[in-house]
Amino acid sequence: MTPSPCRLLSAVVRYGIGLLAVAWLVDQLRFDRLAAVLSDVAPETVVALLAVTGVGLVARFWMWHALINRLGEAPFRTAASTDLIVNFVNQLLPSRLSGRAAAPLVLRSETGMAVGDAVALSGVHTGLYAALYGLGALVGLAVALGYGRLSAGLTVLLALSTALYLAAGTVVLLAGANLTALDRTIDALAALARRLPVAGERIADRVTGLPAMTAASARSFRVLSTDPRAVTSYAAGWAGAMLLAPGARVWLLLGVGGPAGSVAFEPALALPFFLLTAYSVTLLPLTPGGIGVTEATATAAFVAFGVPAEVAAPVVFADRVLGVYLPALGGWYPSARLDVSWSAAE
Repeated sequence: MTPSPCRLLSAVVRYGIGLLAVAWLVDQLRFDRLAAVLSDVAPETVVALLAVTGVGLVARFWMWHALINRLGEAPFRTAASTDLIVNFVNQLLPSRLSGRAAAPLVLRSETGMAVGDAVALSGVHTGLYAALYGLGALVGLAVALGYGRLSAGLTVLLALSTALYLAAGTVVLLAGANLTALDRTIDALAALARRLPVAGERIADRVTGLPAMTAASARSFRVLSTDPRAVTSYAAGWAGAMLLAPGARVWLLLGVGGPAGSVAFEPALALPFFLLTAYSVTLLPLTPGGIGVTEATATAAFVAFGVPAEVAAPVVFADRVLGVYLPALGGWYPSARLDVSWSAAE
């Protein structure tokens, strides 16, 4: 069957935007620099880095899988595709949370779930992610403050971003189960819409349908956020993706097989939490995906802990590319074929 001109044009536009986004991301990442860094790393360390990165990716996918399959059934590849697309969008927008605003559309297109369920699942994922990140970063910040090695400016910046993560997680988790409190506002908006000429009544009908959606979202949100099995499973995936994998990568890069020989980081057990704190500036709307700012801040934090700048910079860069930017590039194709209409699965 020959596709209609409108559908063909839509596909061309989506893929065109996707290719432009990939071109920008590739230009920012400088893969020639990554190749130069890894060329100084022992071959067996490179293999270990790739293996750890693969485990971290599976853990990221598991976070979505744990929540999606609490509301329905979907193959693991659906969770993987959802994560890759959301991660790709995150790297194109100034804040990690702003990128997650697209998650309900992604879930709707990838799984076919109801709008209310998609909104609720995205909210729970965002709330749990931010809350866990904030708590982990708080541990890392406490360790850094305990050793008294961070400058005042860097301490303020990391404390602000950590506090924002904690606040965002708390607000999302508390507000998600109380979406029906918007009913009065929605009624007022519908009344205003009816006064509009021509399309007013049609717009009002759409607006008045929102309370049913918010009620459904609130129910699904409460089911997900209060289910011990779903929350525990999600937290396990989060720990693997955000603590164990990055911590192991940086430990390997700082070790004997790293780009500059063995460099000690003390206390070693706090390394995964310290990384969370150092990378927490991705939440601040400074640059798309925190590219550049995150690496500079993390490098400064490592230097404060005694890691030479000439070692810290390539280690942080390699870790970010392997753990964040390369997986993000993997999301460009599924994002280009994404149907962003709410009726996509109907």
